[in-house]
Amino acid sequence: MKHILFFILFFTALSVSAQIESSTKFKTIPGGKFTAKPKKTPVPEVKDPLADFNDMPAIKTPNVFENTTITPKSKFQIGEEKSKFTMSTETDFANPGDRYVAKMEKDLDKSLKDAGLREGRGVLVKKNISLGDFKTKSAFFIVKFRDFGAIDGDLVKVSSNDYVIRDRILLDSNFQQVKINLVPGFNKLDFEALNIGTLGGNTAEIQVYDDKGNLVTNDYWDNLAAGFKASIVVTKEE
Repeated sequence: MKHILFFILFFTALSVSAQIESSTKFKTIPGGKFTAKPKKTPVPEVKDPLADFNDMPAIKTPNVFENTTITPKSKFQIGEEKSKFTMSTETDFANPGDRYVAKMEKDLDKSLKDAGLREGRGVLVKKNISLGDFKTKSAFFIVKFRDFGAIDGDLVKVSSNDYVIRDRILLDSNFQQVKINLVPGFNKLDFEALNIGTLGGNTAEIQVYDDKGNLVTNDYWDNLAAGFKASIVVTKEE
């Protein structure tokens, strides 16, 4: 009986000690509950300055030579070669005014010399020159000469088919005339520069009239060197 009582007291003591010990332990206080979540500050977006350009479609420059809606193709192309079997770069088109340029320059030079504004040796013409080919039924020609530049002692010899008509004419500002009889068929009239003047090459203006007084041609030579000829070819028709 004593043993049973001892065990009851022992277990009672242990139970009281456990309660006291558990009552003295630290208990954590749960945190308060928040009904609203804190707002997050958005990070500002940094825009690429080239983004708009990168999204733009590429611009292609139109080729007006390939686009037939702009420039219709034509077989008449400027600069088109005449033949595909040659290496020539000659074109089908030429400036029709080119043929007149030399004549205009020549007329301008003559006008300057007529006004006494130009005279000088420059580059002498060292070749025979042609003043034209003509057909006529006239029995003779009247040929008139004068120096259209400065009067500087130019001398001219006149021949027809190698026959000398005048062996020496001193040119001045007034026209001097020579009559030349024409033979049937071919006639070659030569006007040879015997010298060059003191101020420049041989310069002469020439006027040719038929037997009725009609002007056949009015021409000239400029800066011709001594020993060279200006010639006219005449075909006399029956």
